[in-house]
Amino acid sequence: MNKLSPSILSADFSKLGEEIKIIDEAGCDLIHVDVMDGLFVPSISYGMPVIKSIRKCTKKTFDVHLMVTEPIRYIKDFKESGADLISVHVEACKDVKATLEKIRKYGMIPAIALNPETDIDKIYDYIDLVDMILVMSVHPGFGGQKYIEETTEKIRTLRNHLNELGVEKDIEVDGGITFDNVETVLDAGANVIVAGSTIFKDAKKNTKKMLEILSRS
Repeated sequence: MNKLSPSILSADFSKLGEEIKIIDEAGCDLIHVDVMDGLFVPSISYGMPVIKSIRKCTKKTFDVHLMVTEPIRYIKDFKESGADLISVHVEACKDVKATLEKIRKYGMIPAIALNPETDIDKIYDYIDLVDMILVMSVHPGFGGQKYIEETTEKIRTLRNHLNELGVEKDIEVDGGITFDNVETVLDAGANVIVAGSTIFKDAKKNTKKMLEILSRS
């Protein structure tokens, strides 16, 4: 099943609660929450207090993407803030297995993420520990970047590998997704689409438009 996870990093933060309610009512499946620490990535975004404050605005799954060094330190805090699903980067963890197990221990859905320059096989050892793999299709830390074309083959390779293993896992793709390239990403094997700039130019209209594409692909 294809799913849409709009990234609130591109929302208008002066009315963030309203923006979330708009994409919720328009039918999005998840809400993508990008947390950046200024260390693993150059930018700093927001953390637990913001997530906790917007939790009351929607019952949709909070798809929390931790672009954070050693995220194992904060798993309990994000659970208490309202996270439902947590993606951690293979590049950011000294002990990836322990980090993913801790996410599951606290009742959240674990996912593994990797940067564009990281080979897809770097996450193969963790497939059994996660429900989703997040493939970054831009360099993490900044919104509005152009989709890196080589990502398409990486998605296809991952989906083929999962099929060979006989396992069903979500493949999420984050970065530069537009109405023009989303079908290419879906055809390669992705089924969870993160979109920020494309959605929040007109949140209601564009959420529905993207969901229409996902429903027929």
